[in-house]
Amino acid sequence: MNQVYQRAAGQADRRSELLSVRIGKQEFAMDIRSIREIRGWIASTHLPHAPSYIKGMINLRGVVLVVIDLADRLGLPSQEPNAASVVVVVEAGDRVAGLLVDAVCDIITVTDEMRQATPETGSGTSREFVEGLIMKDSQIISIVSIPAIMPEAAVEALLEAVPELL
Repeated sequence: MNQVYQRAAGQADRRSELLSVRIGKQEFAMDIRSIREIRGWIASTHLPHAPSYIKGMINLRGVVLVVIDLADRLGLPSQEPNAASVVVVVEAGDRVAGLLVDAVCDIITVTDEMRQATPETGSGTSREFVEGLIMKDSQIISIVSIPAIMPEAAVEALLEAVPELL
């Protein structure tokens, strides 16, 4: 069968690009359209009374940016950042945050057919933060939902109350 016949009329293969990152020995991916920049780790300022997944705040060219420890947010063991750690600056709507990861790995081009649903588990956490799965070289990569990962309104209110800490 030729390729044109296999596809329904008017339905093209939708391709998207994902940035893959490493946390520990596990790889995760996120929609590249949500990424503003990638930068090395710089020391952050502690945010009082913030949840454990908030690593702190950094000053990014005059803008206060909350840094989320992606490992902690996803329920994985968290490690202290080091010189090799990376902050991926992401945005969802009008919210911007930095995601602390161990490394940036690759840009992956995927089609809708390559995406798989997140399996049902006993915990709603994985389904809340993961919007799907893809296979790459026999490895399962979870696709992180950037809007779901973003800090809650309470954390954003704390940020607004303490910009003088930077």
